[in-house]
Amino acid sequence: MSISRRSVLKGSAAASTLLAAPAILKAGDALASSGQVNVFAWGDYIQQNMIDKFEGDTGIKVNLSTYGSNDEAEQKLRAAGGKGFDVIFPSITNGNNYYPDGLLQPVDESKLALDNLIPSMLRDSVQLGGTYRGKRMLLPFNWGTEAITLDSSQFNADDVSYGTMWSPEAAGKAAFRQKSVIMGVGLYLDATGEVKSNRMLDVYKTEEDARRVWDACAKFIIDRKANIAAFWNNATEATNAFKQAGATIGQTWDTTGLLLNREDAKWKYRMPKEGGITWMDSMGIPSGSENLEQAYAFLNAMLDPKMAGLLAGNTGYNSAVSGAADYAGDNYKAQFADVYNAENLANLWWWQADTPWFATLREEYVDKITNA
Repeated sequence: MSISRRSVLKGSAAASTLLAAPAILKAGDALASSGQVNVFAWGDYIQQNMIDKFEGDTGIKVNLSTYGSNDEAEQKLRAAGGKGFDVIFPSITNGNNYYPDGLLQPVDESKLALDNLIPSMLRDSVQLGGTYRGKRMLLPFNWGTEAITLDSSQFNADDVSYGTMWSPEAAGKAAFRQKSVIMGVGLYLDATGEVKSNRMLDVYKTEEDARRVWDACAKFIIDRKANIAAFWNNATEATNAFKQAGATIGQTWDTTGLLLNREDAKWKYRMPKEGGITWMDSMGIPSGSENLEQAYAFLNAMLDPKMAGLLAGNTGYNSAVSGAADYAGDNYKAQFADVYNAENLANLWWWQADTPWFATLREEYVDKITNA
């Protein structure tokens, strides 16, 4: 599977067939202009300017609950038996963790403005886990990368590798999330030829292959644990690793590096030569939703380019909605141009759909790294 930002520019016949769907619930429709919607989202996704716009356009009150990891979102929804929320925003590769137990319901595509999505994002989301047994379960919401944030006064921002975090110059200065650092290290070891992994696709192949690769990654990290300044598991912790724990280089989400850069130009967010680790988050409707029409109104609001522009401007994440960049502000446009170019966009590495054993096994290696 090959997906890149350059592939999102052309339309598709499949998406265009939805342009005239008569039942789409748009902001302001009488059918959805009352009541409330219970939204469960990543902590920085649905910010006050978005809530104000939605409530002003529809009259629907937003009750927002937040989470800091996919595991937290899944566990809370599972404990509630799919009830308590009307809209949720899981990473699309985690969809398979929700489907077998009926925690999400299929979405009615006739009620959604799918033509507003970048066609290739909608198409490629199928391969990443957005459908189940032929039914659409999750819609693309946004995408972003996990790469390297660094202090450009200490490190060369024009020559970056995942291996840079493990150099002698980075002793006591590196920050990362354990569950993804083993992927970055794996890409580095594959690129250097030390541990071949088919660019880390082998860890999805079999449990035996995953153990072979992750054993080597964990050993590499533990042997260099003196480089570690801090671990992070959510956006707040990632920022604090640099502001409070003394980190000057780290494997972070894009929003961490981009927001730090807005405060001080010395911070740079860069794609490593091995390729930026890329994710797609999605939106769907839990099976126990009690405000279904309001849920569809909220989903359609998220598909509006102006609302999607607010998301991108607020967070630095890239929306899956066509035209969102036109409403994201000058900061977003300038930072996107600074970070991404044709070469590194063509070299992105996408998280794959979880295999049944992937998350449990990965947690085993997270514990090894954390407790070393």
